[in-house]
Amino acid sequence: MPGLQDVTRGRLLYGGDYNPEQWPPHVWAEDVRLMRDAGVNLVTVGVFAWAALQPAPDRFTFGWLDTVLGLLHDGGIGVALATPTASPPPWLGHHHPDTLPQGPDGIRRLYGSRNQYCPCAPAYRRAALAISSLIATRYAHHPALRLWHIGNEYGTTCHCGHCAERFRGWLRDRYGDLDGLNTAWGTAVWSQRYGDWAEVLPPRRVQYVINPLQDLDYQRFCDAMLLECFTAERDAVRAANPAVPVTTNFMDTYRHTDGWRWAAEEDLVSLDTYPDPNDPGAAMRAAMSKDIMRSLGGGRPWLLAEQSPGAASWQPVATPLRRGLHRLWSMQAVARGADGVLHFQWRASRQGAERWHGAMVPHAGPDSRVFREMCALGRELAGLSGVVGARVPADVALVLDWDAWRAVELDHQPHFAFRYVDRLLDYYAPLWRDNVTCDFAPAGGPFDGYRLVVVPNLYQLSPADAACVTDYVAGGGALVVGPFSGVTDRDERVYTGGWPGPWQDLLGVRVEEHWPLPDGSLLDIVSPLLGDFTATMWAEWTVARGAETVASVRGGPLHDRPVVLRHRHGAGTAWYVATLPAPDALRRLLRHVCTEAGVTPVLPDLPPDVEAVRRGDLVFLLHHDTGRVEFRREAAP
Repeated sequence: MPGLQDVTRGRLLYGGDYNPEQWPPHVWAEDVRLMRDAGVNLVTVGVFAWAALQPAPDRFTFGWLDTVLGLLHDGGIGVALATPTASPPPWLGHHHPDTLPQGPDGIRRLYGSRNQYCPCAPAYRRAALAISSLIATRYAHHPALRLWHIGNEYGTTCHCGHCAERFRGWLRDRYGDLDGLNTAWGTAVWSQRYGDWAEVLPPRRVQYVINPLQDLDYQRFCDAMLLECFTAERDAVRAANPAVPVTTNFMDTYRHTDGWRWAAEEDLVSLDTYPDPNDPGAAMRAAMSKDIMRSLGGGRPWLLAEQSPGAASWQPVATPLRRGLHRLWSMQAVARGADGVLHFQWRASRQGAERWHGAMVPHAGPDSRVFREMCALGRELAGLSGVVGARVPADVALVLDWDAWRAVELDHQPHFAFRYVDRLLDYYAPLWRDNVTCDFAPAGGPFDGYRLVVVPNLYQLSPADAACVTDYVAGGGALVVGPFSGVTDRDERVYTGGWPGPWQDLLGVRVEEHWPLPDGSLLDIVSPLLGDFTATMWAEWTVARGAETVASVRGGPLHDRPVVLRHRHGAGTAWYVATLPAPDALRRLLRHVCTEAGVTPVLPDLPPDVEAVRRGDLVFLLHHDTGRVEFRREAAP
C-alpha cells in the first residue's frame, strides 16, 4: 500500500495550496521561481478549480492545468492534485437545484459560496465522480503527481428528500425492520411510534425536542454518506494509478467525521489547523490536534496540509502571527510526527471571501517579513531530513470516541455546557504541560504497550469496549476515568442500577445520581493525598464499592461524597474522578498517577512554556513564550 514515504522521498514536504486559476498566466512562472527560492517541494492544486476545469456541463478546459503542472514539474516541485468536488460550479445548482443542501429548517442553501452540495443527491454524485474520473485519467501518470487530495474538509450536511430516502435505507440496514427501529429509538416516549417507513424523516425543525437517537443516528448517517462520497472518488483515482497515495484533510477536533473510520480508508492522515495567536492555550490545543492525527494513522507520520503563515481571515479578530510564531508551530508539527508542513495558501487572493487570509506570498509580495520567514523555514526543514519517517513514542493513551462525543452533546443532557472536547483538554493540558507525550486511542483499544490509559469522558459505553478496558487494567495497566462515563449503551439507552454501568466493578464505585452544578458554584474538596482543592460544573452522588476514597466533598448536599477514588483491579489500578477539579489539582492527580504507573516526562523540570517532544533520535524543545529561557542538562556518563 502506498504511503507518505512515497511522497516525501526522504525529505520533509514543504509548500501549500496553490490556486493558479485565480491569476493570469504570466504570474505562474514567477510563482515557480519564488517557490524554488522558498524551498517549496509540494503544492496542492485544484481544490476549488471545478468551475475552471468544467465551466459548463458539456465543456472542459484542462489546458491551463496542463501548463501549470508542466511548469511545476520543470521547477522540481511535486503536486498533490485535488478532486475539486468540495465546491461545485454554479451551473450544477442552477440545472439541478436538488443538489443544493437543505437545512433542518427546510430552507435550501444556494450557490454563491462553497460546500453547496447534498452528499446524497444523485446528480451531485454523478457530476463529482465524472470530474474526478476525468482528472484521474488525464493526470494519473503525470511526472509531477505525488499525492491525490480528495475533496476538502468534509462536513457538509443536508436534510432534503434525497437524504430522507437514503436515511431510511441506512436505518433498515441497521435495525432490520420498523419494530427494531421503534425499539432502538424508544418511540413509546411521546407517542412517536412509526408504522410506515415513509413516516421516518431526518431530524428537522420540530415543535420541541427531537428524539435523541434519531438525532444521533442522523449524525452517524451523514458521516457515512460523506465517507461514501470520499471513497467513490478515491476508488476512481486509485483505479487510474494505484501507486499514488490518497488523502483528505481533517480539521482539528471536528465532530462530523469519525476520524477512526475515515483514517482507515486513506493512505495517510492530513490535518488543517489554524491556532489563534490571541488564545493563550493555542499551543496546547494545536499539540492535541497533532497528536490525534498521528494516532489516527496508527503512529505513522502524517501531513500538516493547511495552516496560515499569517492571519486566518475567518477568525473574529484576524491577528497576524508574531515573528517566529509560525516557525514554532511548524516545528511543533514536525516534532509530533508530521513529515510535511503545508499552508493555505501560496499566494494571497486579491478577491473573494479569503482575500484577507494569510499566505506564503502575502499581498506585500516577496519583499516582506512573511516571505523571508517562509524562505528561512524552508531551509531549516530541508536540514531535518533525518527525522523523516521517525515515530513519536508515547506511554499514555487518551480515549477518543466520536459516538460518545456526539451523544454527550445531544439536547436535554443534565448540563448544557458539558462539552466533550473540553473534557479532553482538561486531561490533555496537564500532561502536555508536564511534557508527557500522549497518543489517542479508540474506546475498544488496543492498549498494548501503554502504561496509562486516560478516559476523560465516555458517556456511551458498549459492553465490548468496557471489557477491553477492564482486561487492560486486570493485566496490570493504570486507568483514569472522568465523570459522566458509562451512562448509556450505544443506542442511547440509559444503564439502570447505577453508573458507570459496566465499569462499576472495575472502578469499585456506584454512582446513584449525577449532580450538575449551576454556573459559579464551587465544590470544596478535601484530600490528604492531593491537598484541598475546588471543583466546578459537575459532581456525582457516589458510593464506594471497594474503592479507596482519595478526595471527598466538604459541606453542602454532597458532604462526604467521594469524588476521587482509587481501586485495585487484578494487577492494575483504576481511578475515577466524579467531578471537574481545578486545573492545578487535576495536574497533581495525574502526576501522582503517572509516577505510580512509571510514566516519565520527555525531560523533567523544564521551565514553564517549554515543550519537549521526542521523535526518533531527536528531542525537540519548543518555547511558547516571548521571553528568554536558559537551562542546562548534564551529559549522561
